[in-house]
Amino acid sequence: MKLKSSKRSNSGFLISFEGGEGGGKSTQIRHLVKYFTDHNIPVVLTLEPGGTKIGSKIRKILLDPKNTEISHRAELLLYLADRAQHVEECILPALKAGKVVISDRYADSSNVYQGICRKLGLEWTMALNDYATDGLYPNIAIILDIPEKIGLARVQQRILTQKFNHKSSNAQLDRMENEKVAFHKKVRQGFLLLSKKYPKRIQVINAALSEEEVKSAIQKLIRNRIQKMKGQSLWKKLEQ
Repeated sequence: MKLKSSKRSNSGFLISFEGGEGGGKSTQIRHLVKYFTDHNIPVVLTLEPGGTKIGSKIRKILLDPKNTEISHRAELLLYLADRAQHVEECILPALKAGKVVISDRYADSSNVYQGICRKLGLEWTMALNDYATDGLYPNIAIILDIPEKIGLARVQQRILTQKFNHKSSNAQLDRMENEKVAFHKKVRQGFLLLSKKYPKRIQVINAALSEEEVKSAIQKLIRNRIQKMKGQSLWKKLEQ
């Protein structure tokens, strides 16, 4: 499927972090935010679902482990509603202001989780994503790839740590994390499939490497991508 190009121009740079559960997205996003701020580049950190006030309400519905009755189509439409609001309220204004936007999940998560794994159809899901975002796809989508069993073990460890440190006595797996291992295996396969279909836009990083190795690989990837953008002022700042 050929992606529609957004008609709205901007001078910013949109990065999305994707992948299955436990890939270390939050950790690596923090490293990348610091990388940009150290170079005096304005950066906006956001997430899906829940990157806006309205989105935070949708997030509660989507991730509540008690909401097991949500149909696959309803699930997709809720994610799309969150995304449409997210783009209009948060992402586009930041991009038009020339900022870097880093989103913890974006359209490709729906392409994989709902389009492929929920079997709603990749082509159909991508078409709906185009409508929800007005064709706004990331300059680069970074998939943190990790074997599903290792990723899920990390998630379980995170929850145990939160409970032990009394950060959240109610910490538990969310509705998506609660899916069976077979589902998470399909998620991993789906992201890898997507990266092969769109290699220019989607890049895969081995998240099983050390935290420092993953950080270095991401920074190198970002530098190379920004360098190729002609007239991009971000590159001049990264060179300083």
